[in-house]
Amino acid sequence: MTTYKRISLRSDVLGTIASSLCLLHCLATPLFFTLDFTTSIVGAKKYSLWWGSLDILFISISLLAVFWSARNTSKQWMKYALWISWAMLAAIILNEKFHIIELVEELIYLPSIALVFLHIYNRKYCQCANENCCSNSSKIQLD
Repeated sequence: MTTYKRISLRSDVLGTIASSLCLLHCLATPLFFTLDFTTSIVGAKKYSLWWGSLDILFISISLLAVFWSARNTSKQWMKYALWISWAMLAAIILNEKFHIIELVEELIYLPSIALVFLHIYNRKYCQCANENCCSNSSKIQLD
């Protein structure tokens, strides 16, 4: 297997992990804000800058994974789906950071979940030279 192909396969694994961690981070944030609020009532207010900066870390790792996965997928629609999902996630994260427009907080789950599933699907079905292999999974030989 060539190095180029290895990077492509690993980019989907990396993208799945980064998107899953991002999703867990988004799910856990309200809990931590609630805990932070209760500790501030007691007087032990603590603000964690590192927790808020994890968004940027996840979106950066996800950018690299989407770049490599989109570059090496066998289906054109997968490229668009990956980039659109990533752009939506990045826009929502930047909107949260800079408070550009008012959005529902739960909106961030949609592109996160989409990226997880797209990376899994791409790794499983869209890593071959045949143009029809992605849509016809019965002809695929898995590693």
